[in-house]
Amino acid sequence: MSNTPTKMWSGRFREPLDRTFEQWQRSFPFDWRLIPQEVAASKAHAHAIAAAGILTPDELTKMLAGLDAVAQRPLNWAHRISATSSIPDYETSNPQIAAAIVASAPQAEDIHHYVELELTKEVGTLALKLHTGRSRNEQIATDMRLFVRDAIDATLAGLRDWLLALIGLAEASEEAVMPGYTHLQRAEPVLIAHWLLAYVSMLERDYSRFTDARTRMNFCPLGSGAIAGATLALDRTIAAKALAFTAPTPNSMDATSDRDFMLDFAQAAATLGLHISRFAEELTLYATAEFGFVDLPEAFSTGSSAMPQKKNPDLTELARGKSARLLGAATALATLIKGLPLAYNKDLQEGQEQIFDIADTVAGLLSVLPNFTRALTFRSEKMTTSAETGYLNAMAAATYLSNKGVAFRKAHEIVGNAVRLGLDKGLELNQLPLAELQTLSPEFTEDFFAAIDLRSTLNCHDVIGGTATHRVADALTAAKTRVAHLISSVSSEDQVVA
Repeated sequence: MSNTPTKMWSGRFREPLDRTFEQWQRSFPFDWRLIPQEVAASKAHAHAIAAAGILTPDELTKMLAGLDAVAQRPLNWAHRISATSSIPDYETSNPQIAAAIVASAPQAEDIHHYVELELTKEVGTLALKLHTGRSRNEQIATDMRLFVRDAIDATLAGLRDWLLALIGLAEASEEAVMPGYTHLQRAEPVLIAHWLLAYVSMLERDYSRFTDARTRMNFCPLGSGAIAGATLALDRTIAAKALAFTAPTPNSMDATSDRDFMLDFAQAAATLGLHISRFAEELTLYATAEFGFVDLPEAFSTGSSAMPQKKNPDLTELARGKSARLLGAATALATLIKGLPLAYNKDLQEGQEQIFDIADTVAGLLSVLPNFTRALTFRSEKMTTSAETGYLNAMAAATYLSNKGVAFRKAHEIVGNAVRLGLDKGLELNQLPLAELQTLSPEFTEDFFAAIDLRSTLNCHDVIGGTATHRVADALTAAKTRVAHLISSVSSEDQVVA
């Protein structure tokens, strides 16, 4: 009998697998991306079984060195493939590296089998001891938690960068004004900074969702066995601490079949995608000749192969489209999980590709959005003109009457009549003669015109969260403080880990 069976489970079987089925069910062509996570989890497990007396100190040292060598395989392929000194990041699924790694191990059924086969090349039959006290069910649950945790950390870093870009753009816009919209109809003037800070608020909520998801999922499945727990008296805290998990998972059946952490990540990413899509949609509209509010940076735009004059908003359109990809992956993952009985089922293998795609899609979006945002240029004169026309000061006019003691419902009606008068005459509210306004209400006096100019219209929204100039300045300062705290918190955590 061979010491290195072709399959990790082949002892019970007499017949070879159907070749087509074998290739069809094989997951290594995509789960090769878990090499760093599988190696890290294997090293943690090696420490745990060494503490249980399965490995001698010398064997542990040899095992860890062998696993480190296996972890270098993708980097070795990167060195061979890359013609420059820069090494592609194999976690971003570089196609050439992926193809090379998968082709290098035609026998590998999955990531676990691959690492065992490669470790055997490094340390011989000692590699076969590593599977003592563990199951592939707990291994993949651990690997995916580690992958999702890494993806969340990368997403949080990208969000911090984009938040800084939005805040920087808001700060640079100073007190420039734009029309705000409801029902895609001009509603009231707002500061451009106020509009941008709306997206800052969305991203801060996204940040908290990813942070919460990370906290919830940070428990270690190693030691859970296939379903009922390890058959070896392992100290599960050893592996949990080695992998920077909060603690071991409390229930082995749940640990091996739980994919809530993947769903949390997917749904948080889908919500982030919705916010990105809204931002992209607005900029796509604002960049049209019909709006003319924004100059899209040429470095993030493309032209037409047929129409020489075109500058197309490819970044915003693609960003808008990517949100569909995120929503689709989250929906597919939820549908996959919804009908599964406890505990592990092979169906769960299908969820890995959804997570890989989500991680890649979010990473791609956050790699371009910060610099794109920094490069945006507003046509502030056009935006101000649009904010000063179309009766966007009607609410301020009703407020003026209300402050004079007119019941707001009545004030609303009076100003509505004034708007109708203006429409008939082709005049804005501040262009209507005072005498004609006084036929609608005697409360209109000379101070009305100052009360509805652009700055007064902005500043009548003098509440926390409003677009009054000093309120937006306060909100901008507060947002800068919050984001600075996020950055300093990460720096502090890095120092603790170091």
